[in-house]
Amino acid sequence: MTDRIQALIDIALQEDIGTGDITTDALFGEQTVERQAVITAKQDLIIAGLEIARRVFQTVDHHLHWERYFEDGQSVKKGQKVAQISGRLQSLLKGERTALNFLQHLSGIATVTHQFVQKVEKYPVQILDTRKTTPAMRAMEKHAVRAGGGKNHRIGLFDRYLMKENHLAHVSIAEAIAKAKAHNQNKVPIEIEIRPNQWEKEIEEAIQAGADILLMDNFPPKELSKVVKKVAGRVKLEASGGVNFETVTDFAKTGVDYISIGALTHSAPAVDLSLEII
Repeated sequence: MTDRIQALIDIALQEDIGTGDITTDALFGEQTVERQAVITAKQDLIIAGLEIARRVFQTVDHHLHWERYFEDGQSVKKGQKVAQISGRLQSLLKGERTALNFLQHLSGIATVTHQFVQKVEKYPVQILDTRKTTPAMRAMEKHAVRAGGGKNHRIGLFDRYLMKENHLAHVSIAEAIAKAKAHNQNKVPIEIEIRPNQWEKEIEEAIQAGADILLMDNFPPKELSKVVKKVAGRVKLEASGGVNFETVTDFAKTGVDYISIGALTHSAPAVDLSLEII
């Protein structure tokens, strides 16, 4: 658990508790009330974020006892217990919403990712995420993608060269790749976005210049099939844009190596998990 993630937990708890949980404090004050809380799945899901939830409760009160019944990435059926927390009632109530917010959001990402992965399991293609993440929550959300069976694209601007249309408006593909190679001390991948209206010319230019991956953004599957045939395995191909549950199989059938989907992180609905004090 990195300090950065702990800092997010601290911010989230401060946001919720503020100057104090006035309801809990009014009802129970400083009296000793020991209880158990059970987190239960209200739908079928892929769980992710259990360590985050544990840290939330133990940041509120390090005396709380946490027991989980699953590991991140496992399938949970509706009605199954995910975790149990025991200890001071006031602490359970103060940590409840923040822990569930993290757990429901991250499990939502894992669940949606798993659904996409299942759609293309017959094909040799990997489902990737993007940088379209909640600010400051990228590490958590990309962990959730992995829990769902997806793979991470670049983590940020620092771990892969990706020359997109806005870059290439000011420099040629060959020149961009040459400059990237000159600066590539860490030997990270070099990826180039190919424009749909000039793809035949740009593909050859990129391959000759030494690109590792070609990004085919907003190419319909029929056009992608032509691209795959022309490239003939010389470099890796990534498809993006217009990918949803109805179309992802069509993209996979083209033979591309990767399909990147921003919706894994920016549009995944939270799953339904509940916490009950017993």
